[in-house]
Amino acid sequence: MQLLDEATVNRAGRTGGTFLHTSRVRPSTLPRGRVPPHMTGYDQPVNDTTKSVLRNLEHIGIDVLIPIGGDDTLSYGKRLHDEGMHVVAIPKTMDNDVYGTDYCIGFSTCVTRTIELTHRLRTSAGSHERFLVIEVFGRYAGFTALLPTMAGAADRCVIPEYPVDVERLTELLTEDRNRNPSRYAVVLVSEGSRLTSQEGMSFEGTEADMFGHRKLGGIGDRVGTALKELSPKYNNGRRIDVVNQRLGYLVRSGDPDALDSIVPMAFGNLALDLVVKKEYGRLVSIHKGFYDSVPLSSVTSDKKIVDVSRYYNTDRLRPIYEFDGAPLFIMTSD
Repeated sequence: MQLLDEATVNRAGRTGGTFLHTSRVRPSTLPRGRVPPHMTGYDQPVNDTTKSVLRNLEHIGIDVLIPIGGDDTLSYGKRLHDEGMHVVAIPKTMDNDVYGTDYCIGFSTCVTRTIELTHRLRTSAGSHERFLVIEVFGRYAGFTALLPTMAGAADRCVIPEYPVDVERLTELLTEDRNRNPSRYAVVLVSEGSRLTSQEGMSFEGTEADMFGHRKLGGIGDRVGTALKELSPKYNNGRRIDVVNQRLGYLVRSGDPDALDSIVPMAFGNLALDLVVKKEYGRLVSIHKGFYDSVPLSSVTSDKKIVDVSRYYNTDRLRPIYEFDGAPLFIMTSD
């Protein structure tokens, strides 16, 4: 616990990361080996420790809990609400994939960093006349690849919602490269993307966290290897080499950008307004550019992923550029 004063909050408000810290612990499915020694009565291989969580919240005098996070954090927040805890939730994930809100804290900074770092990498790709393959975060949703591509960071993008034919990708990138005076082309690849020639996602290992997620990684390397092997077919028999880069935590480190300084301020005030009005079980949100709140149950009601038919050109492997009447970040959670 940390008591908040004005100086602490002011400093935290202009700094990246979470001074609350974070974990991948899931109290409803806690392995016996992870149960703290002072907690007795949990002797099953996997234990639901929610009753202890509720008892601890009561003991330290928490009247209202404001969970800040993505699907996993907020789904457990809903569980606590269902158990009688007063909960008002705030969506925060750079993947921007919480259902019920068009925007999650961190997404703008992620897009900003991705564009900036991709443009920096162009110098090497152009110098060597190569394909530039950049792997970005995005397990189930491709927003973090689609939006930067839409903003001009890449020629093509590969997203989890649509398995890509790497032959078609090679053909398109070769055309892009040959049209470019500097003789290079760029593709952004979401970490959860799949190839039509492979089964499932690409993982770094077999170990899963408490939410059942195995660590993703390697799809960028797979795409890069395939591009190199197939390129002679579309480049008059000459192979095109590849620059592979995984952006990883670079896009979620450091200070927030302007939008991610404004939105959290607004979300925090919206949450406090709901607390003052005793309107619990709500998720603060943005819908089509307007601040609002929705039932917390929205988080678990559906998955927020890219609507391929509206936003992704499956033949050209790039965004659909139609903006009339669209909100600032184009894609809604409808």
